[in-house]
Amino acid sequence: MTTSTTTPSEQHAPHSAGSDTRRTVWITGAGSGMGRATALRAARNGWAVALSGRREAQLEQLAAEIRDAGGTALVAPLDVQDRDAVRETARRLVAELGGIDALVLAAGLNAPQRRWEDQDLAEFDAIVSTNLTAVASTIDAALPHLRERGGQVVVISSYAGWSFQPGAGVAYSASKTALGSLVRTLNQQEAARGVRACHLCPGDVATDFLDQRPSVPDAAARARMLSAEDVARTACFVLDSPAHVRIDELVVSPVSQA
Repeated sequence: MTTSTTTPSEQHAPHSAGSDTRRTVWITGAGSGMGRATALRAARNGWAVALSGRREAQLEQLAAEIRDAGGTALVAPLDVQDRDAVRETARRLVAELGGIDALVLAAGLNAPQRRWEDQDLAEFDAIVSTNLTAVASTIDAALPHLRERGGQVVVISSYAGWSFQPGAGVAYSASKTALGSLVRTLNQQEAARGVRACHLCPGDVATDFLDQRPSVPDAAARARMLSAEDVARTACFVLDSPAHVRIDELVVSPVSQA
């Protein structure tokens, strides 16, 4: 393919699922919840998945499940707050999987202490580092490779990143709201290279993340929420969109959410 006979979007078109080289998506927070569900669905859709998170045993179990179903999975455990580890992992994925076509950034953190009167500033730093700074670090590490392939980024944020939610907490609200600006700057500055990003904002999702709330929802409340699979289906809708389509922001919430 030569630049003299193709359009910019064709030059940056991602590998098709049926090509010799599978498209590769790097998923952080892949060990549980929305990250895990997205990995399973993406693998079924023909993506090779690189699985990152802190709990290696859970990642290995997920990788085995994907491989047993005929998919391709690479386990790359890391703490997303470790910037050197993130950079090294990006290099490893390119060496072992041939490149990086997409990111799904699902790692997240919150704490029960969410008010100015009771929050711990060490926890504040950890929440912002995980929810915001680590997202920037991972994008930065992958961006040269995303530029090569016209890749895309799905930042799994929060309803609180789209609309102020009083109960979400000081650090969580601030970090998730900032992701909207991060995605917008990425889209504005990298569009000419074919890179696309989506700020995906789920409402209440019935995952283990709810255990970090000051008042943990019961089974009846969880039954009315989104499932991790609902969010995975939405994330893969973004991943599988044509190369000329950019979904800047997407909010998905349960009907019951006010």
